[in-house]
Amino acid sequence: MTTQIDEMRLDGNAIGGLLHEIFAVEMTNAVGTCAHCGAVNEVGRVHVYVHAPGTVVRCPDCEQVLMKIVRAKGRYWIEMTGTRLLEFAVP
Repeated sequence: MTTQIDEMRLDGNAIGGLLHEIFAVEMTNAVGTCAHCGAVNEVGRVHVYVHAPGTVVRCPDCEQVLMKIVRAKGRYWIEMTGTRLLEFAVP
């Protein structure tokens, strides 16, 4: 028996366009909140390390990892558990 909640559920394809819109904007002015210390900084202020197998982004206040980004074989892997919130304006 299906419920009203089941009828509203969509698969991940439903957000494909939204994700494209989100990451196709200028992000250096985006504001992120560190999940570890709560510091709020523009993305343009974070510490970035590109000498790893991917890119490591760290909080400029506490140096905890905010996100890791790997690009390979035509794909991106983005891990953001160190970022509590990422806020940016829609053009």
